[in-house]
Amino acid sequence: MLAALLYGQEDLRLETVEDPTPAAGEVVIKVGAATTCGTDLKVWRRGGHAKMLNLPTLFGHEAAGEIVAIDNSVTNWKIGDRVVANNSAPCLTCFFCNRQEFSLCTDLSFNNGTFAQYLKIPSAIVQRNLLSIPDHLPDAIAAMTEPLACVLHGVSRSNYKSGDRVVLLGDGAIGLMFVAAMASNTEFYVFGGNQQRLEIAKKFGAVEAFNYRQIPDLPQLVKELTDGWGADIVIEATGIPSVWETAIACARPGATVNLFGGCPRDTTISVNTDQLHYNELTLKGVFHNTPEFVRSALDLLASETIPFELLISDRQPLQNLEQVFQDMKQRKVIKVAIEPNG
Repeated sequence: MLAALLYGQEDLRLETVEDPTPAAGEVVIKVGAATTCGTDLKVWRRGGHAKMLNLPTLFGHEAAGEIVAIDNSVTNWKIGDRVVANNSAPCLTCFFCNRQEFSLCTDLSFNNGTFAQYLKIPSAIVQRNLLSIPDHLPDAIAAMTEPLACVLHGVSRSNYKSGDRVVLLGDGAIGLMFVAAMASNTEFYVFGGNQQRLEIAKKFGAVEAFNYRQIPDLPQLVKELTDGWGADIVIEATGIPSVWETAIACARPGATVNLFGGCPRDTTISVNTDQLHYNELTLKGVFHNTPEFVRSALDLLASETIPFELLISDRQPLQNLEQVFQDMKQRKVIKVAIEPNG
C-alpha cells in the first residue's frame, strides 16, 4: 500500500509498504478519509512528538473507513462495517485509570498511520475506542471524532457555567471546535490571525472575533469587553509559550485558564506569583481525550446541529500530502480530507 512516513523535521515521505494484516484482536480498515490536524502540523514542523511517535513512523491520526480484514477472535465487528477509531485507548488498570483519569493513563495505546490506504487498529482500541459510523455521516466528518473528543474533554475541565464570558486565543481547527462546543450558552470572544477562520468562529456562535494583529493590547481589550474584570474562562489553543502568558493576563480574579495548546518540549513560561495567588487563578493543562468523550464527539458530529463541514477546506489524494502540509504551514487551509483510495 501507499503510506506517508515521517522521518524528521518537515521530512515526510510517501512509500510503498506492506499491507497490514490483523494480529490477535485487531482489525484493518480501508481509509475512506483521513483529516489533517494542527497536531500533525506541529509534529511535522518539530520532527516528533513527546508521547505519541518514535521516528521513522507511519503518520496521521484521524481517519474513518471500512473494515476489510479482521482477526477471528473479534466477534462484534464484521467486514464491511464503517468505523472510526480513536488514535488511542487507555489500559484501564493503571493508577490513573483506576481513578477514571483516562487521559493520564501510563500505558496509553497510541496508533498512527492514517495517511495511508489501509490502517491497522490495535486490539486495545478495537475493544475500547472503535465506533460504528451512522449511515448518514460522511467519512470526512466522522474522521474529526478524535480532535472533537479532545475538545469536549477540554470543555469539561474548564469549570465553565452558562453565561460565562469566554476568551479563546487561537483560530485553528481545535480552537474553532471549542467555539462550536461552548458558544451556545456563553459569551464567547475569539482572537486569531486569519479572517476566514474568524468568520467561521462567528458562524459557530462567537459574539465577536478579532484579528490579534490589529490589537495593541489584547488583555486590555478583554477587560474592556468584560466590565473591567477579564474573562471567566480563557482557552489557549496555539501551543505558543508567549500566548500562554497572554492567556493568563486575560483572566479575571477567580478565573480558569485552560492551557490546551501543547508547547514544544522543555519550554517554560513566567507567571506572576502575586497574580496567581491573590487572584485565585486556576491554571489547567489539558491533554488528549477519554472513551466517554470519543463517544460524545461522534454523537455530536452525527447530530448535524453544528456545521462542522465548514472546517474542511479541501479534499486531496494522498499523493498531494506534502503540498497540503505546506498549505497548512501557510494557513491557507484549516483541515484537509485526504482520500488515499479516492
